[in-house]
Amino acid sequence: MGRKVFFGKCSAEAYRQALGIALLLFLSACERAPATSPAVPPSVEVMQAIRQDVPVYKEWVSTLDGMVNAQISAQVTGYLVKQHFKEGDLVRKGQLLYEIDPRTFQATLNKDRATLAKQEAVLKTASIEIRRIERLLPENAVSVRDRDTAAGREASATAEVWAAKATVVQAELDLEFTRIKSPINGIVGISKAQIGDLVGPTSSSTALTIVSQVDPIRAYNSLSEQEYLYFAREQLRNGAREPPQVELILADGSTYEHRGTFYFADRQVDAKTGSIQVAALFPNPQQILRPGQFGRLRAKLGMKNNALLVPQRAVLQIQDRYQVAIVNPDSKIAMRNVTAGERIGSLWVIDKGIEPEDRVVVQGVQKVREGMVVTPAPYHFSEELPKAETADNNVSTPQQ
Repeated sequence: MGRKVFFGKCSAEAYRQALGIALLLFLSACERAPATSPAVPPSVEVMQAIRQDVPVYKEWVSTLDGMVNAQISAQVTGYLVKQHFKEGDLVRKGQLLYEIDPRTFQATLNKDRATLAKQEAVLKTASIEIRRIERLLPENAVSVRDRDTAAGREASATAEVWAAKATVVQAELDLEFTRIKSPINGIVGISKAQIGDLVGPTSSSTALTIVSQVDPIRAYNSLSEQEYLYFAREQLRNGAREPPQVELILADGSTYEHRGTFYFADRQVDAKTGSIQVAALFPNPQQILRPGQFGRLRAKLGMKNNALLVPQRAVLQIQDRYQVAIVNPDSKIAMRNVTAGERIGSLWVIDKGIEPEDRVVVQGVQKVREGMVVTPAPYHFSEELPKAETADNNVSTPQQ
């Protein structure tokens, strides 16, 4: 029995010692555990800006108007009885648009023709009389006074015939004017008169409608004196047969498919504003453009030498600002505010904010921030660079 007690005490003591040794070993192992390895800097692809001569463009607010805007008015007074067009349709020169009640004018014409016939009969009688008197005059059967009186009656009858003919011509014109026709090819506008209205040259709303020739269509805008001189010299340099070409940017931001040419400049510069009004002509075969539309006229003003270009994907737009990410020599990111210029294909001209030697982040720009350490790698720009003489075919201006 005494052995059993001794054995139990020894076992408990040994167990406590073993547990303590295990705890010490565990704590020692935790102290010797290696620290977590630092995060690897993210990889980005960078390139230096491309240097190239590019065209310089400018835009002006422009208003469109028809090449010809014909106001259709009644030339005689009467009641409208017919309208022969649908508003907004394309009409042809000579196409009938309106009819005025012709009955009164037809009656007037018939009366005037009768008057003409009467005067022609009087003239015929006077002519017969003067010929008879002239045959009798050598025989002294009539006096010279009788001949002179007959000659006067013939001359008076001749004048009455001419007056009657003029009256008939006027009556024929008035009857023709009851059929109101389009003087040009174009788009007809909203009718300002309705069937049954009394219309005429002195009516309160003289124009019944307007027909506008819209192919080609004019785009009006104002140039400064300096801009006007540039275009005038360009036209002289290229010859009168090659006027400077312009583009039209529509209200939805799209560029109109047809290019236009400068058409004319006003006769004088506005002394108050220092500007001169000019017009450009644009083909409009589908009649997409209409008078009264607004757009932006865009034209080349020259060339910018050694411009800096970067891929568009490298440029971040934050509200109304543009930014690019630059990798400094210490591999840290610096966010730069830049001034963006024209777009040429997939490239963007940077007017201000970067230097030629800067390494611009192209791939991975969305995941970097100011001061972040990165691992830069070269970005391989595989697209063909636009040639300077043809770059203006692919240029667009960013929305500011």
